[in-house]
Amino acid sequence: MEKEIVATDQAPAAVGPYSQGAKAGGLLFTAMQISLDPATGQVVGDDVAAQTARVLDNIKAILEAGGSSLGRVVKTTVYLADLNDFGAMNAVYERYFPAAPPARGAMEVARLPKDVLIAIEAVAVTSD
Repeated sequence: MEKEIVATDQAPAAVGPYSQGAKAGGLLFTAMQISLDPATGQVVGDDVAAQTARVLDNIKAILEAGGSSLGRVVKTTVYLADLNDFGAMNAVYERYFPAAPPARGAMEVARLPKDVLIAIEAVAVTSD
């Protein structure tokens, strides 16, 4: 089984020794995404709703670059700086996954990169 790296300029560039995404065995794994604007590298949004939308747009771009889509996501993991933001995150999240949403884990963590409010990673089936 070969591993293929996925990269796109429509999502934030990797800032360390990792890839935006990797494909293997018919699955595409995204790196954890935070609410960075891919053009500026700056954090977008002051609240969890705005940050969730940017994060999911970044994930969507990586998935599409790798031959998949949000509709083919089978699992996400959501990291929140404050679990009290779960409802606001969920309201945005369900707009991106309106039917047959993926399995999901969600947890509060002590701190996220750049002190953002949310980070998400995803696993999707590819069209290969």
